[in-house]
Amino acid sequence: MRTTSIVLLFLLMLPMALCAQGDAVKAVEVTAPGNRQLRLAVEIPRALEAPPGSPAAREMGDVIAFDMNMSGVMAAETREQLSLNGPVPLAGTNYLSWASAGFELLVRGEYSIKGDNLTVEFRLFDVLSRKMMTAKRYLGKTKDLRYFAHSFADEVMLVVTGEKGCFTTHIAFVSKQSGNKEIAIMEWDGHNQMQLTRNGSINLNPDFSPDGREILFTSYKRRNPDLYKRALSTTVEVPVSSRKGLNITGTWSPDGSRIALALSKDGNSEIYTLARDGSSPTRLTTNHAIEVSPVWSPDGSRIAFVSDRLGKPQIFIMDADGGNVRRLTTAGGYNVNPRWSPKGDKIAYARMNGGGFQIFTINSDGTGDTQLTSAGSSENPAWSPDGRFITFSSKRGGAEAIYVMRSDGSGQTRVSQGKGAATQPAWSVR
Repeated sequence: MRTTSIVLLFLLMLPMALCAQGDAVKAVEVTAPGNRQLRLAVEIPRALEAPPGSPAAREMGDVIAFDMNMSGVMAAETREQLSLNGPVPLAGTNYLSWASAGFELLVRGEYSIKGDNLTVEFRLFDVLSRKMMTAKRYLGKTKDLRYFAHSFADEVMLVVTGEKGCFTTHIAFVSKQSGNKEIAIMEWDGHNQMQLTRNGSINLNPDFSPDGREILFTSYKRRNPDLYKRALSTTVEVPVSSRKGLNITGTWSPDGSRIALALSKDGNSEIYTLARDGSSPTRLTTNHAIEVSPVWSPDGSRIAFVSDRLGKPQIFIMDADGGNVRRLTTAGGYNVNPRWSPKGDKIAYARMNGGGFQIFTINSDGTGDTQLTSAGSSENPAWSPDGRFITFSSKRGGAEAIYVMRSDGSGQTRVSQGKGAATQPAWSVR
């Protein structure tokens, strides 16, 4: 196996959010989409002041409904107001009409647009109990419209499940839209894609820092596969490791103090860790095999990696100091791309299956090996920060694209847009 396989000036200008809490409700325990889904109506927000024909209202409603449907917790629909007597203010919710239509939860909103300024208020209602569950008001610019809707979707998840959603996060990935392999970033649902690197070379393997402020990637812009990092607040790409040979598959430790990567400076590819500035290399593996793709456990105590020391690539786990190496995957003859779940209980990976790859998860003790995908060829899984979703790249009848699915494999949805292949996704922190 030869593996030579992000960065921006992408400041998330987080708008001011003013919160008004309604009556608190006990969180509903929802652990899998197999549980009964709650029916949620997302009423198209009412315009208090807005330009005629503004698409803002429908877009905000559709964003919230998409997020809720992807969660697997709710079956959501964007709906017009259920009223025969004109617009109903937020304080005058008609619970009976929504209950009669079969809904248990309701999101309502109002907004105003003055020039480039946007004000939005959303409220979540328990239709059956006839009470408000939570409310949020957001003040910002019109460009923040989708962010406001995603933010409220996060709050709905917090109220209903007890854990905030991940809908304001981003996915970095390798895009060939420009013709070269450049690093790009997009909202988790594929909107507002932005190209980050523009060096016209090959750029691979993005990884977000634990604080979300920096990103690692490997670039061939100086002909050798060197590792770089870049703060999201600048366009400066700082070399981290430009040692002879491979400097690839770099990932941050959970505390951001170390970087694990594969180096071939001494011959074959081995696993090392470096200080965050690239100094103090520590070799963790010593084997004649090729070893790549190190990823840290959430507590930083262990590292999973790929090795062909048994003849073909398999997933192994070792202590963070290189000790106590053990084989994790025992099924399949070619297993790569490990990624640890946020809770540390599972590892997602790609297995060669027939003529392509498919995504699997396995418990960190080696039990529960489960196939999640079956269509096309799918690789490079990465977990959402809440562990509810997995993103991956897949080729299904055309160019490779970025998909998102729930952690049990359901709800597989293409999110990347535009032309050109999209591969190697990495999920940001929230």
